[in-house]
Amino acid sequence: MSHTATTEPDAAATPAASAHEGGQFALLGQRRFAPFFWTQFLGAANDNLFKFAFTVLVTYQLQVSWLPPELAGLVIGALFILPFLLFSATSGQLADKLDRRLLIVWLKRAEVLIMALAAWAFFVQNIPLLLASIFLMGLQSTVFGPVKFAYLPQHLNERELTGGNGVVEMGTFVAILLGNVAGGLIIAVPEIGAHHVGFTCVGLAVLGRWTAHHIPVSPAMDPGLRINWNPVTETWRNLRLAYGNTVVFRSVLGISWMWFFGAVFLSMFPAFAKDVLHGDEQVASLLLVVFSVGIATGSLLCEVLSRRHVEIGLVPLGAIGMSVFSIDLFFATRGLPPASGLGLQAFVADAAHWRVLADLALLSLFAGLYSVPMYALIQMRSQPTHRARIIAANNILNALFMVASAVIAGALLQAGFTIPQMFLLVGLANAVVAFYIFMLVPEYLLRFIAWVASRCVYRFKVTGDAHIPTEGAAVIVCNHVSFVDAVLLMAASPRPIRFIMDHRIFRVPVLGALFRLAKAIPVAPQKEDPAAYEAAFAAAAAVLREGELLAIFPEGAITADGTLQPFKGGVMKILERAEADGLQVPVIPMALTNLWGSFFSRVEVRNGEKTAMVRPFRRGLFNRVGLNVGEPLAPSAVTPDALHGRVAQLLR
Repeated sequence: MSHTATTEPDAAATPAASAHEGGQFALLGQRRFAPFFWTQFLGAANDNLFKFAFTVLVTYQLQVSWLPPELAGLVIGALFILPFLLFSATSGQLADKLDRRLLIVWLKRAEVLIMALAAWAFFVQNIPLLLASIFLMGLQSTVFGPVKFAYLPQHLNERELTGGNGVVEMGTFVAILLGNVAGGLIIAVPEIGAHHVGFTCVGLAVLGRWTAHHIPVSPAMDPGLRINWNPVTETWRNLRLAYGNTVVFRSVLGISWMWFFGAVFLSMFPAFAKDVLHGDEQVASLLLVVFSVGIATGSLLCEVLSRRHVEIGLVPLGAIGMSVFSIDLFFATRGLPPASGLGLQAFVADAAHWRVLADLALLSLFAGLYSVPMYALIQMRSQPTHRARIIAANNILNALFMVASAVIAGALLQAGFTIPQMFLLVGLANAVVAFYIFMLVPEYLLRFIAWVASRCVYRFKVTGDAHIPTEGAAVIVCNHVSFVDAVLLMAASPRPIRFIMDHRIFRVPVLGALFRLAKAIPVAPQKEDPAAYEAAFAAAAAVLREGELLAIFPEGAITADGTLQPFKGGVMKILERAEADGLQVPVIPMALTNLWGSFFSRVEVRNGEKTAMVRPFRRGLFNRVGLNVGEPLAPSAVTPDALHGRVAQLLR
């Protein structure tokens, strides 16, 4: 296959359609994704096979006076994560400056050499050399991290980004699980187990080098970047770079918190299995399997639940599930029957343990729903020229939060807290942290409300959503049928929308607060309030200058009889101001269908006037409603009558 150069932002527009048709797993049959997936999968499996086999070696097979068994896992984990703190900033610069395929190939070559060194250390059982190899593999993973997440938005478009991240996240956790299991089984082979671990690690590294060769060319996003080799100043610079984009930075903090949350559970599984569940090593392994499968399942569900868009409305849903089931895990462990040394079969046979396993599976599933949209949002909203450096800043914070997790968890255990109490505390803390983040960035909460409305209140089908631009300014015009029209449009768009809305809707309880949170622009008739009228159109012009989406309901009010009303001239005023600012802004016509007659539309007569929200179950539950999106119109082709005709066509 030839190495065809790709460009930002959607490198492979031609295969995208087939990926949409086949879902996220169709990407595994395409060269722009499959070689990269298997390269990172093999790398993650190799890392964890090596680390776990080494941990078992010094815990059960070798007596090393200066490395007690109870500290072995901590020392190995710390050496692996140390490079993330020291070199992530430099790694982000390299990923922005160099061709990412070339960088991956060189990293896989380095992995072969490092694993050859580790294999020799396994053969001669040289512990210092194995520790050095752990550090070097951590360094290799540090450099690979920014490349991994910056690669995806370079080759996948917006509709594929959530699914692609879900598959990668699933693959990573499956690789971690398989690596741990394989490492434990291979090192346990009498006399020659260490030799086989060395051979396996080298073999996986060579196979990863081969898959890396087939990754397509991924041109540098900032080839003129001058590398700052000072990790301290560059780390600070990367954090400031991420901080400059509020939504991105809060998402980085949210992901780092997820790693804090997950590290608490993963670090306590052995002691939890032994001291609380009264199980043996097999039970501890079962907990790891359930947790990994839950994360993988949640990651894959993101594409289905998001309709193949970057749907950050799933993040609050994930946070709720993480808190609910970690808190319930505390209660599930109370009153477990006394036992000791339960094997896997005896543990599973007791129904009292099923609730524990269900809680663990569900909290990890919701963690997958929480993390994947955040990763996709960072990739989509970061500027391509320094995307890898922002991801490097994310990796730095992830490492710091994981270290903090170990320190805080250790301190609380020393203070007398039990492991179930730790799970309760982290569940409650997750609720507080999530609420804080969602209040700082209301977009998460707004998207969650829109997601619930479009999937739980209504059965919402969108046709033609590919016409909604993923970047740049545009004006959206739509018929006005109900009080939740704006909510449904939010659910259909991959990007935030600023709405121009009748000022009277802001007086409606709940909905008014929601639209104020969404920074909707209130507009009043010019004769009624000239100042408010002019202020609304000035605010609309500012939205378009900032390259955002602006929506207006040209009818001026909710229809009273379900029919399309004449369009007013507000959209022309918006386009005139945009043209005065030197902008040629496309207009996207849309039509909401089958919404008239629902709870939120004006179909009930009270005191001689039609009102809404009177009989909630008039049409039953989960009403079918739709949105038809038309092709963008050039501003020169737009008139109120032409727009009215186009929306009328979309209603048919």
